[in-house]
Amino acid sequence: MKALSANEAKTQFGNLLLNAQREPVQINKNGKPVAVMISIDEYNDIESLKLRLLQDRAITAKTDKNTADGEAFFQQLVSGQHD
Repeated sequence: MKALSANEAKTQFGNLLLNAQREPVQINKNGKPVAVMISIDEYNDIESLKLRLLQDRAITAKTDKNTADGEAFFQQLVSGQHD
């Protein structure tokens, strides 16, 4: 994955957009990673995967007749953590 400083990302924004269409680009601030720029297609793929995970977990909970705290469930989903 390519990496740019926040200043480079700002001054080379057009190139950043072009590069993000091909692969994720990490943005660093003060030497630490703070963001990743990805293409809209990749973002949509990630959102689809999250939705499928949510649907699978809902089906499993319904089948097992288990219930879960809704807020904790969605926090796990958003953070990418799962049981």
